[in-house]
Parts: sequence; structure tokens; C-alpha cells
Amino acid sequence: MPDLSSHEETASARIHELQEEIAYHSRLYHQEDNPEIADAEYDALVRELAMLEAEFPDLAGAYSPTQSVGAAPSPTFAEVRHRVRMMSLDNAVTIDEIEAWRERAERIVQRAQAASPMAFSYICEPKIDGLAVSLRYEQGELVQAATRGDGLVGEDVTANVRTISDVPHRLGLGAQEMPEVLEVRGEVYLPIGAFHELNRRQAEAGLRLFANPRNSAAG
Repeated sequence: MPDLSSHEETASARIHELQEEIAYHSRLYHQEDNPEIADAEYDALVRELAMLEAEFPDLAGAYSPTQSVGAAPSPTFAEVRHRVRMMSLDNAVTIDEIEAWRERAERIVQRAQAASPMAFSYICEPKIDGLAVSLRYEQGELVQAATRGDGLVGEDVTANVRTISDVPHRLGLGAQEMPEVLEVRGEVYLPIGAFHELNRRQAEAGLRLFANPRNSAAG
């Protein structure tokens, strides 16, 4: 194995440090619902690691946090294997990153529409930070709700999701429109007002306060 230059040695040490730090905070966030740092700080660590790994791909390693989605499912729940891998959304925080995404998206769409090109447009919406879930309907009936987990295997949270009033137990479609199987993916979240009210009740009861709306919804 060739010797590393001093620059590579410094990068290797920082990559290792970042991988351990990100894995630690990811476990707190996804599995223990008890984060110690803000999302922006976590995202900054991931971006720094991704940039270093792009510069030194041989130092990345197959088990880097940048190569995984979410976290392993909790043993508290039964496992659900996703029929289609459940991915995570990426971040863009600068104009240059948004422009780079736009260019990639346009190239993909243009290749897909090579035979019959057409104009397309964009819709931008605020991202609600919640717990990613997949709902499976069969013949219009909600039969399963699962978390993302590691993208391949999630947690069966059907009983929990059935208590959410916004989630229909049966789809309001006619017999001709009803798909045999439909999977809907989205976010379970807690409004900020409800989060503050929840923490107020926790404080009155002398219980631990929740760190943020996303993790209290997940918990």
C-alpha cells in the first residue's frame, strides 16, 4: 500500500473523525430520538465529509455515513422490508447547489423525453421535517405503515399511524379508480404549537422535555 502524503494523512484523520461523529449523532437522532446538535450542524458535518470523500474517494470506505440512509430499525418494532427502496431527500443550501441540481434534473428529463420532448416547470415548497413513513393500501384499505429505517428495512408502525386523524383508513375512491396496491410516502410531523403544548405538559408532570418537533413526533 503506498504511503499517504501529509495532506492525505490530514484528510484521512478528519474523514475518520467525521464518520465517527456523524454515526454518533445519527444514532441519537434516528434511534434514540434525543439529538444533541441542531439539524444545520449535522448537515454541515455531512457536507464536509462528502466533500473530503469526493476529493479522496479511496479514503471513503463502504460503511461511511454518506453511503447510508437513515438508521437500522429499532428492535422494539417488527421489521418491514420495503418493496422499493425508500430514499432520503438531499440538501441544497446555496444558489450554486440549486443550479447544479436544476442542471442534473433537466438532463435526466431530457433523456427520458428524447422521443417526444416537452416543456417542464418547477414547484418549490417548504420541507416539513418529520418522520418518513410509507403507507401501503390494498384494495383501498390501509394494511401497513412503515418507517424508512435504513432504506431497505423499516419498522412496522401501523398501529401508531392508525391513530393519526389525517391518515385515512380507507381511500375514498370508486371501484373503477381503486388501485389494487398503492403506496404513499410522506412525513409524520408535529406542528410547532402542539410541540410546545406537549413540552408544557411534560414539564408539569416532571418528565423529560422533547428536543424538537421531529423527534417528539418520531418518539
